[in-house]
Amino acid sequence: MAVKVRIPTPLQRITNGQGEVACEGKTVSDLLTDLERRYPGIRERICDETGKLRRFVNVFVNEEDIRFLQGDQTPLKDGDDVSIIPAIAGGA
Repeated sequence: MAVKVRIPTPLQRITNGQGEVACEGKTVSDLLTDLERRYPGIRERICDETGKLRRFVNVFVNEEDIRFLQGDQTPLKDGDDVSIIPAIAGGA
């Protein structure tokens, strides 16, 4: 089951400069495990030491925030589009 994962610019050095990668998984959690297998070191940037998504990282499946779905247990299907988006803060 191929799922397209959009990688934010700060993490693209881990994915060899790729802004989009293909991974597999039945759930977002499975997908993150496959992403780590393919690109070692990326999961620690996305998840905390307990394996939960960091609070400043937003994940969307087909433009739906997984916090309003089933979290990291959100099911995935072939052709889904997953975006990993770090929260950005700042201002003048």
